[in-house]
Amino acid sequence: MARKNMLVVCTTCRRAGADPLTPSDGMRLSEALAARGVPHDRQECLSACGRSCVVVFRGPGSWTYVQGDIDPDRHLDDIAGMARAYAAAPRGVVPWSARPQVIRKHTVARIPPFED
Repeated sequence: MARKNMLVVCTTCRRAGADPLTPSDGMRLSEALAARGVPHDRQECLSACGRSCVVVFRGPGSWTYVQGDIDPDRHLDDIAGMARAYAAAPRGVVPWSARPQVIRKHTVARIPPFED
């Protein structure tokens, strides 16, 4: 069975100082990823508000990465690139040197896979 990899974007995320009358940073990131054809799921509140904008890379039998401090205007290419690298990596382990700089510097958590 093929591994289903998934990128999850917190749609509630709004960076400090962002205009509350505009779409959230997470929603803007999600819409930009969708426009590029990057598959992902949307999730309300990942409870990492102090690190907004937050995304998660996860997959069955794979390591999970929680990434924070994502700027939807500056890091779109990095998130799309990491999603491709993550999908291609055995057990989701993308070598540190192959991760985009924003991923290296803004990892909130790296969670081992759940083993039955």
